Amino acid sequence: MAGPMSHSMPLTFAPDPLDELCSRLLRVSTDGDIDLDIALVTLELETRTLLDQLPDFIYVKDRRGRFVFANAAAGRSSKLHEGNDLIGKTDFDILDHETARELFLVEQEIMSTGVAIDGREERVKLGDGRVLWLTTSKMPLRDVHGQVVGLVGISRNITERKRQDDRRHGHARLLEMIARGQPLTAVLDALVKTVEDELDDVTASVLFLEEGTDRLRHGSASRLPPAYVKLIDGIEIGPKVGSCGTAAWRREPVFVKDVLTDPLWDNYRELALRFGFRSCWSTPIMGADGRVLGTFGLYSDAPREPTELELELTAMATDIAGIAIERARSEERIQHMAHHDPLTGLPNRTLFWAQFSRALHEARREKRKVTVAYLDLDNFKQINDTLGHAAGDEVLKTLSWRMVNCVRVTDLLVRLGGDEFAIVFSNVSHDELGLMRRLQELRTAISKPIVIDDKSVTATCSMGVAFFPQDGDTPEELLARADRAMYEAKDLGRDRLRVSHVPGDGLGI
Repeated sequence: MAGPMSHSMPLTFAPDPLDELCSRLLRVSTDGDIDLDIALVTLELETRTLLDQLPDFIYVKDRRGRFVFANAAAGRSSKLHEGNDLIGKTDFDILDHETARELFLVEQEIMSTGVAIDGREERVKLGDGRVLWLTTSKMPLRDVHGQVVGLVGISRNITERKRQDDRRHGHARLLEMIARGQPLTAVLDALVKTVEDELDDVTASVLFLEEGTDRLRHGSASRLPPAYVKLIDGIEIGPKVGSCGTAAWRREPVFVKDVLTDPLWDNYRELALRFGFRSCWSTPIMGADGRVLGTFGLYSDAPREPTELELELTAMATDIAGIAIERARSEERIQHMAHHDPLTGLPNRTLFWAQFSRALHEARREKRKVTVAYLDLDNFKQINDTLGHAAGDEVLKTLSWRMVNCVRVTDLLVRLGGDEFAIVFSNVSHDELGLMRRLQELRTAISKPIVIDDKSVTATCSMGVAFFPQDGDTPEELLARADRAMYEAKDLGRDRLRVSHVPGDGLGI
């Protein structure tokens, strides 16, 4: 076993196995094929000169884990200029403590058992925080008597290959989430995390461009301070709106090296500095049809430009985000079309039954009333026959808009089909008379003239009303009672309201 080693008394082996190996290789390669003078010159080359030409890390350690030899590649990997700079040092001098401890235990086992390892993948974290991935072969080094006196290691840096593999796997994982219909927020959160895991001291953010507006809305940003997210949520895009607002406005990437000096951040500089941001790079997320869907941004606390890796990840992120957003919006449109009337945009029968059932369930639990109104236009067929179906469609859209403005967001207004509509009111205050006044106001709004192609058109309606729980316990029972009351209103001369149940006297209106 080798004894302690110092700089003044380097550990030596006789003969040096590496020297012997190199000499043998040189003899084989030069024997009979190369001019003798060239071979002699080659044989005189030092082993270190040859090994320093190799990209792999080649090193020798003594029984205590101290480097006694390291080629130039090994020195460069630890940010030392020469392999000689490693001599006398251990992994604890150049690696993260936990990494060094793990490697020390593995190498001690190799030297204790005499069993080599081949092609082992190692995740090595350096003292400065950098992470390297290596494929390593390590074998015990024996002296002339067969005693293990150290260890020889050869490591190949596969960090870039590993990064590319991880990126492909991450890419595939995100696409699978999209294909499986995972919620958009889950996909974007995973996307942001994937990017941030590959980068140091960088924060990622996704913003949506709200449909029908010029405002950016929060999409995903796991590391951004919540206060900052709240302050920029809803910001309007423009020619000088930081990095993201400008990128969406220009429809092209915007890389701000220093928010302290860039005029694009004139109105937002104090905000950025308050949260420690010095540079911000943003790229618009584009749809297949060329529309801007949002932005993908990276923030850094140092004034600098993005690296090649950061640009590569941004390109990947914007592609994935674009696919995810378009897929989610397409599904929303499909769901909307399945549950809404295409002409008026109001909920249809399918959504009506589900929402009506939910309203009754909540009313039973909270012991409150529900009112349903069934509404049918009186003279719609005449409008269609006189002015045409296009004019009839305009009348339906106008009246639907008027009804929307007469009900509250908590009420359910649906188009049942043709010129028939229904409204469900959750009567929290139990004020049935007040609700009746609202229905009369709605009838008045409907009967106001509509101008179509310079012609004034007036539509009236007959309305029937039923109450839960007095008139029924299920959506079907209640709608049937309201429908019956509506036909009673028509029989009484149309353009009026009839209730299935009137508090106090039981008479219709």
